[in-house]
Amino acid sequence: LVIVDQKCIQMLSVQPDTKPKGCAGCNRKIKDRYLLKALDKYWHEDCLKCACCDCRLGEVGSTLYTKANLILCRRDYLRLFGVTGNCAACSKLIPAFEMVMRAKENVYHLDCFACQLCNQRLVKSYSAFSTF
Repeated sequence: LVIVDQKCIQMLSVQPDTKPKGCAGCNRKIKDRYLLKALDKYWHEDCLKCACCDCRLGEVGSTLYTKANLILCRRDYLRLFGVTGNCAACSKLIPAFEMVMRAKENVYHLDCFACQLCNQRLVKSYSAFSTF
């Protein structure tokens, strides 16, 4: 999966001697102690939210995703626009946001990653997980 619509979020401390900046979300002056800078604009922490789930993007990480004039969190971006693939064991579609197991060139649902002889699942710890 290659994400080309990923942008950085910066949290900045507002300097008391600077003119208040306007928020790109609500168009009001930012008088808070901190503000966010993303997409070359300034935002209140409460105003920079995912268009789908309404989560505050400054709290969920240092990135946001844009596509089709939407500002999105990673999960919603992948859900809406992510490239999916098929499980090497069951051949069913794997959603782009689902956790998977990888072995060489193959990708598996977590439940499908098992020994081909005895069907014993091979997942023992979450440290081996990755997203598609």
